[in-house]
Amino acid sequence: MFRFVHTADVHLDSPLKSLALRDPDLAEMVGVATRTAFRRAVDLCLTEQVDAFIVAGDLYDGSLRSMKTARYFGEEMRRLTEAGIPAFIIRGNHDAESIITRELTLPEGVHVFKKTDEPVVLKDGAVAVHGVSFEEPHAPNSLLSRYQPGTPGVIDIGAMHTSLDGSPNHDVYAPCSTTNLAAHGYAYWALGHIHKRSVTTHDDCTIVMPGIPQGRHMNEDGVKSISLTTITETGDCTVEEKYVAPVRFERQSLDVSQIGDWPELIGLTEDAFNSLRDGPIADQDVIVRLTCTGAGEFARKMRHDRERLEEELRSAASRVGRVHLEQVVFDTAVSQVVKDNRVSELSAIVRGGQIDLAQIALRIGDDVQQLIQKLPGELRARFDPAENEGLIQDLSEEGVSDLLAQIEGES
Repeated sequence: MFRFVHTADVHLDSPLKSLALRDPDLAEMVGVATRTAFRRAVDLCLTEQVDAFIVAGDLYDGSLRSMKTARYFGEEMRRLTEAGIPAFIIRGNHDAESIITRELTLPEGVHVFKKTDEPVVLKDGAVAVHGVSFEEPHAPNSLLSRYQPGTPGVIDIGAMHTSLDGSPNHDVYAPCSTTNLAAHGYAYWALGHIHKRSVTTHDDCTIVMPGIPQGRHMNEDGVKSISLTTITETGDCTVEEKYVAPVRFERQSLDVSQIGDWPELIGLTEDAFNSLRDGPIADQDVIVRLTCTGAGEFARKMRHDRERLEEELRSAASRVGRVHLEQVVFDTAVSQVVKDNRVSELSAIVRGGQIDLAQIALRIGDDVQQLIQKLPGELRARFDPAENEGLIQDLSEEGVSDLLAQIEGES
């Protein structure tokens, strides 16, 4: 029997640009969460007395340059190796970018695979662990041909960083189909790169993408996990999902169409926050983005007094405990009954699509870029150009709706 813990896409100490701008306290909480999750993964190895620990790429974040991160990783690896547990690591696309990867000295017992497969044999030849690391940040072609084929009678385990057949939120890296992986003769493929968990079985081969162990922002919401895997001498494989993340991101919708006043809103919100706190994983802080949906007079009032709304909801989260409000988003229509016909006509024009919000977003985008360039260097670095387009689109849509709500409230 061979037991091991499999994780990937740890992104130790990954910077949190957009969250840091909105709420520094939340950014600090999530900033240490990747370390906590990794430490808990090592704790799991020690508690379960596994035979190996496998990290299938992207241990680091590509832009990260602090050797403090490297030192932390080295200390955790020392805890493992002193207990007699070897670690097997492949470098992913982010690791290939990182200077930490090249400069770090690791304790004996930590094996980092190179660009060609040089399997490590364990259990008197009964188990072989394979791996191939990225040399460069981009790998447009499959790496499968670099892996030695499986050996009959041996439990072959392969670590690979790959986008598989493709994923909507990920660029193509070392593409490979699960069918081709299964045909290579391995008992288990320990994959990495895609941040969403998946487990696939083909005949006698188990293929696991564990996903990211700790979400870092709202686009990595929901439960995150790592894998505790057991393979018997006969090749039977059991994969257990284990939870190590101290923080979870969640999106929560709240229908406000039937709400008539602030106390009713607060009560409904506290019920929603309690449900988030109590499940599905115990001992986690929850960072929530609340989307208010539905039409009505109170929806208009909420938009008109947004500052009060956010303070009321943050207070509700504080009373519930371990729930933190990241942002309030409106997906509400305001009351169609307004006193001023001119305001009503303006609202109908906007909501009827006669004003191109994309053009508004484009004009706002130029202003935003100019503002970013005027910021100090450390603040300017927090803006990720890849995230700016979506942010500007959201701001323009919310801004138009907020303005209408304010005009209607004053009419």
